[in-house]
Amino acid sequence: MQTPEPYVLDPDATDIHAEAARVRERGPVAQVVLPGEVVAWSVSDPATLRRLLTDPRVSKDPNRHWPAWINGEVSADWPLMAWIARQDMLNAYGSEHRRLRSLVSQAFTARRVEAMRPWIGRVVEELLDELAEDGADVVDLRARFCYPLPIEVICQLVGVPEGGPRAQLRYLTDVLVSTTAEPGAAAAAFDAGRNLFLELIAERRRDPGDDLTSALLTLRDEQHSLLSEEELIQTLLLLIGAGHETTANHLDHAITALLTHPDQLAQVRSGERGWDDAIEEALRWQPPVSVMPLRYAVEDIAVGDVTIRAGDPILAAFGSANRCPRAHQDADRFDITREDKEHLTFGHGTHFCLGSSLARLESALALPALFDRYPNLSLAVPAAELRPYPSFISNGHAELPVYLGL
Repeated sequence: MQTPEPYVLDPDATDIHAEAARVRERGPVAQVVLPGEVVAWSVSDPATLRRLLTDPRVSKDPNRHWPAWINGEVSADWPLMAWIARQDMLNAYGSEHRRLRSLVSQAFTARRVEAMRPWIGRVVEELLDELAEDGADVVDLRARFCYPLPIEVICQLVGVPEGGPRAQLRYLTDVLVSTTAEPGAAAAAFDAGRNLFLELIAERRRDPGDDLTSALLTLRDEQHSLLSEEELIQTLLLLIGAGHETTANHLDHAITALLTHPDQLAQVRSGERGWDDAIEEALRWQPPVSVMPLRYAVEDIAVGDVTIRAGDPILAAFGSANRCPRAHQDADRFDITREDKEHLTFGHGTHFCLGSSLARLESALALPALFDRYPNLSLAVPAAELRPYPSFISNGHAELPVYLGL
């Protein structure tokens, strides 16, 4: 059987789900081309993806297991460079990953997250108050609500002060998740983010607070072997990026889904269905991260009639797996009444998202408050005219214009 040419992914991500379906038709594991002519294996079958995400023969460390990166075959100005050239738990493997994850996990325990509920609720109400006070009937809800909530939450948790640094973080994150950035833009954004956190660390050394940065600094200064300075910097950068962009995307898509399915919104608002039903189905239907780059085969791995060779890069295609017809009936349909809403949105295995419970809490507080305050909320443009953010990694809209219905 002739192997098809690798599928070239659209860096503008004009229709990620249609593209995912085309790749999925090539099999549970299929080759795709990333920007820079990098060829990777896209894994879209949920059962296969779960197996690979827990397989010790699959690594996240490019410095140990991606020969093309090690040998300099991938340019330093590669658009996805920021996902590779980092020293944090995202790209750690084995015992290194366990070490780094254990240092951060205490900030995301169920008790700590639940303790944040009253404060997050107040932030939600303040944001809704600001919308009402402005008096504008049409607003960009992504910019005014979906984004400000998670950035406030994660910045408070990490200890980023208000003002300039937060605005800069938003711009830097947008560049880092884009798959259409100019050559060198991602590297420049990564360096700028690193410098920003160098300043934050210096400030917290002078004036410690009740935040994650201060806690990690104390650990770093007392036990150098547990956390290097560079690992500290990049861990904080990871937490900020992952802690707000993904939740903003989720709120964006959950609101859009409910506004374009008014019968299902009515079921939730009446109490016939719970908000958890809407949240989990939105997470399945429109995951905030469509694909997660990259993993690497430590040795040859046979997957059905395909062999992923040692050193080959692997994409975890979460968005495609969530809509796999083998896993869900009528998988492309948003349906809060479906019994099985199982999804891979938060990953699987040792790299399962630490912030999943915090993201769910933010959503559980934000969505009912928004629709209670603005019961006549509606899209200000047809849903088909909402522009996706140009990234096949980060799945969100560029803007979300709505009528508040004041």
